[in-house]
Amino acid sequence: MNSTESPRAHEMISPTTQRLHYLDNLRALAMIGGVFFHAALAYSPVLHNLWLTADSHQSAVVDIISWFSHLFRMPVFFVIAGFFVAYLVGKRGMGGMLANRAKRILLPFIIFLPLCLWAIVASLMSAVATVENKSPMLLMIAQAIATPGSPPPPFSTMHLWFLYNLTFFCILTWVLGYLNWTRLFNLFNNIKPLYFMLLFPLLLLPALMSVSSPFPAPDQLLPQLWSFGFFGLFFALGYWIFRAERFIEKFQPYGWTLLVASVLAYALYHYSIPKQISYPPVPNAFPLNLLLKCCEAYISVWMTLACLVFGKRYLNTHNSVMRFFSDSSYWIYIIHLPLLFAVQYQLLDQDWGLLAKYTASVGITLVIGAVSYIAFVRWTPIGWMLNGRKKTTTKTEAVVS
Repeated sequence: MNSTESPRAHEMISPTTQRLHYLDNLRALAMIGGVFFHAALAYSPVLHNLWLTADSHQSAVVDIISWFSHLFRMPVFFVIAGFFVAYLVGKRGMGGMLANRAKRILLPFIIFLPLCLWAIVASLMSAVATVENKSPMLLMIAQAIATPGSPPPPFSTMHLWFLYNLTFFCILTWVLGYLNWTRLFNLFNNIKPLYFMLLFPLLLLPALMSVSSPFPAPDQLLPQLWSFGFFGLFFALGYWIFRAERFIEKFQPYGWTLLVASVLAYALYHYSIPKQISYPPVPNAFPLNLLLKCCEAYISVWMTLACLVFGKRYLNTHNSVMRFFSDSSYWIYIIHLPLLFAVQYQLLDQDWGLLAKYTASVGITLVIGAVSYIAFVRWTPIGWMLNGRKKTTTKTEAVVS
């Protein structure tokens, strides 16, 4: 993370550099995928006792799909985030990177966290008072409200925890930038793909061993060190990929192998995880816990690599629809959870099937998110803060958003 530009950095920021559309599109998929994931948790048997909008309709199929995506969706995002931070360091220096990330990451976190918290609490209080078929969590909250002296819930950064963590990762990039990482970069640059696929996941095990399975969101106000050892390593991987020589191309022959191996490992993982999570979670015996953590580590790395391989192969295109999708995904993700909860509270009392409820909650959330982006964000200071001003850019300048 030396602030001195490497030859690779010069190559990436040359005027002839093509926009890396597949990274834009993968990042957008990771963001929008969060809407589908959080909506699915209302119908998850595993999280039924802990999710605010848990519905009486549940399906094991929901768990199979949603928890698989949970293992690699945010790792993919943090790899891409690390890549763009490395780009900014090479183009603008450490100071320029920090200024850019403060505007794009820290400022939205400061502005939107209180607003999202207020919106979620408001819809929660309304649901406690009006919803008849309450979820287990709503019943518990209703009981706590009716009991004088009940302790307040812990403060949470909710779904915006990724902005909170990214702020720390950028600061650490600046601090660690004073060290010379050339030898380490060269060591990783020369490692064979097979060795990387087998060894890098082992670096994630110490962090994963300290939390339950499936691993939770690090949404507490006090920074959780396990997330630095897990998501932070994916961020560092993305930072290194920017400087590595043809890193993703080295894994092109392994794309389908990584996907199939991940699915097989996930079959074992899903069979072994608890069928319903309680709070506090019951710790697993060491052999089982080690098995689960190995599966999480390897699946998260292998599927992240597979996403990069297939993304570069199939998503490296540009059109107006994909550009709108990429630009609006940040805004949609920021506002989606309060919207989603408000919709799903109303659906708790509706006698609809699971698929109809899921489709309605996702569809309404995405439509409101997209329309509000067009009406209130895209050409306003909010949009400038999130995505930068809309202007004619060179191919290189368009790499960073």
